[in-house]
Amino acid sequence: VEAQKRGLPNLNTTPVAIATFNSPNAKELFKSMGVFTDEECDARTEVMFENYTTTLNIEVGTLLDMVETGILPACAKDMAKYASMPELAGGRKAAYIGIKTENDKLKALFEKKPHDLRAEATYLCDTIKPQMLAVRAMVDKAEGLLEAGLYPYPTYEEIIWSHHS
Repeated sequence: VEAQKRGLPNLNTTPVAIATFNSPNAKELFKSMGVFTDEECDARTEVMFENYTTTLNIEVGTLLDMVETGILPACAKDMAKYASMPELAGGRKAAYIGIKTENDKLKALFEKKPHDLRAEATYLCDTIKPQMLAVRAMVDKAEGLLEAGLYPYPTYEEIIWSHHS
């Protein structure tokens, strides 16, 4: 809000900030100050986009693997314990199915990512990251429902307080 009041740009995402680094105004400033040539700005921009997309691609792959190989099997084991008394399961079934649904959406969106570096960075930022947050929200909900011994990864509580034991 303050930046907007002052007429300053609010570069609130990495792709937007990288593109601004390589804008004609920025290139002219860098060149006039003897900092970078146009070619050096282009090269640095490409490296920044590659770093951003590589990092997010790894994060998406890791999230998908963690959900499919750890979270969903733990959810299935937890649900199996309620087979004879499903009325005691509460909201587990909906939460666990929600994880699968959101994870499948993420996988489908990830398969559609563009192959142009700048377009991929924008797609990962604007489409994939919000879907990753949707998966994460469902997993966080399940973390509170799963039997403690079944959760395959350290919980927030364990990470924060483990040094006290």
